Amino acid sequence: MKLEKSLLCIGITLALAACGGSGSDSGGTDNTGGTDNGNDYAFCSAEDQNEQFFEYMKDDYFWADQLQDSLDPEAFDDVYAVLEELRVPEDTYSYILTEEEYDQLFVSATYFGFGFSMEQISESRVKFRFVYDDSPADAAGIDRADELIAIEGVAVSELLANGEFNDALGPNEEGLSREITWQKPDGTEQTELLSKVEVETNTVMGAQTYEQDGETVGYFTLDSFINRTGNDLNNAFDLFAAEGINHLVIDVRYNGGGLIRYANQVATQAAGTNVQGNTFLQYRFNEQNSNMNQTIPFNLVDGVEQLDLDRVFVLTTGSSCSSSEIIINSLNPHIKVVTIGEPTCGKPVGQQPEELCDKVTFAINFETVNSEGEGQYYDGIAPNCAVDDEIVADWGSSEDPLTAAANTYISTGSCPAESSASAQTKKSALERSFEKPIHNMKDKRESLQ
Repeated sequence: MKLEKSLLCIGITLALAACGGSGSDSGGTDNTGGTDNGNDYAFCSAEDQNEQFFEYMKDDYFWADQLQDSLDPEAFDDVYAVLEELRVPEDTYSYILTEEEYDQLFVSATYFGFGFSMEQISESRVKFRFVYDDSPADAAGIDRADELIAIEGVAVSELLANGEFNDALGPNEEGLSREITWQKPDGTEQTELLSKVEVETNTVMGAQTYEQDGETVGYFTLDSFINRTGNDLNNAFDLFAAEGINHLVIDVRYNGGGLIRYANQVATQAAGTNVQGNTFLQYRFNEQNSNMNQTIPFNLVDGVEQLDLDRVFVLTTGSSCSSSEIIINSLNPHIKVVTIGEPTCGKPVGQQPEELCDKVTFAINFETVNSEGEGQYYDGIAPNCAVDDEIVADWGSSEDPLTAAANTYISTGSCPAESSASAQTKKSALERSFEKPIHNMKDKRESLQ
C-alpha cells in the first residue's frame, strides 16, 4: 500500500445512522499480517500491534505528556481497544483504519451503492442530503431536498417505526436493486428501480453562478478533501473565472475535513494575490517533536485559476470540521470571511497517517494555528450570521436558508433581520443522535447509499 503522507485533518460525520446496508465490516479482519511480501505477510500479532501502537502514541500523540508510563499489551483484545484506553477527553477524533478502508476513503474514493446520502428530519421522515454525479440516483433524477417516501413499496414512516429502515436498502453490494419512491419539493412523486454500482464520490457539488442585484455570484458545495479534490476545485474555479464573478459562496456545511493541502488550494484560489506570500497556517506538534513545527504559505497546490477576492462567504454547520474550519481561520487575518449558518464542529487539531502492520492509524499529533497564532477553537467557530440549516432546496437555491442569508448580505451588507443571537444554532436531539466522528470505514459506508 502506498500511504498518503500529506498532513491530514479528519472529522467526517455520520449523516444518518439508520441508512441501512453497511456491507461487511472489514475493521474486524482475521488477517494478522503486516508488511506485504507477495502473498505472505510478516507476522504481526494483536499483542505486537498493541505494543507498537503504545510506543508510537508515547512519541507522537499530541497529548503524549498525559499518557501512562506503561501498558500491558496482553490486556487488550486489539489496537482499537488500546486507542480507547489512551484517548484523552479532548480527543474525539483519533481513529484507525485497515489498509482497505484507507484506500476506499482516501485513494479510490468509491463505494458500492445508489449514490445518495440521507438525513432523518423527523421521527417519520427522511430527505436526501446530496447525490453524487453520474450515480444511479443522479440518473434517476433524485436531487437534494427530495424526500424518500417508500422502499420496495413500504412507507419510510412504517420502516422507521418498526426499526426496519436500517436494513431496507440492503447491503452495499454491486447489482443489488431496490424500488425507490421519492417526492419532489413541489409534491410530485417518482418511483424507479435503482441498482447499486461502484459510485465515485465527487467532492464538489452544485457549482454554479447566478445574478444578485446586478452582480455575479459563484457558488459551490465542497463535500470533502481527498485526492481528487484538486481537480474538482479546478472545474469550479474555471467556471467562476470565465464568468468573472464578484462574490464567492463556499458551502462546507457537511464537510468533515480531509487533506489540508486542498483547504490551502481553495483559500488561495479564492483570495489569490490578497494572500499569496503570506502564512496559510502553522503546524504545532507536541513538545518532544517541536522540531517538526512548520509554517506553510498560501499555495495554489493543484489550482490554476485564482479570483483575487477580498471577501468570501462560507456556509457552515456543526458538521463543518477541521480542514473546513482551516479555510475560515487561515483566511481571517487577510480578507473578510463572512460565516453563515451554525457553529462549526471545533477541531483545531489533525493527524498524520502512520502504518501499523495491516492498518493505518490516525492519532491526533498536531494542532494548527493561523498566521496570527489563532487556533484552539474547540467550541467551534461561531457564524457571523446565525441561520438554521434545513434541507428544503437544492444546492445554491435562493430557497435554501443559508444561501438566502448570503444573498441578503451581498445585497444589504448585513445579515438578514431574522438572523440573530436568538436563532437556534444547535441541531435537535434527534439529528445529533445520528452524527459522530468517524472511527472506521463502516461508519462512512452507513452514511451513504
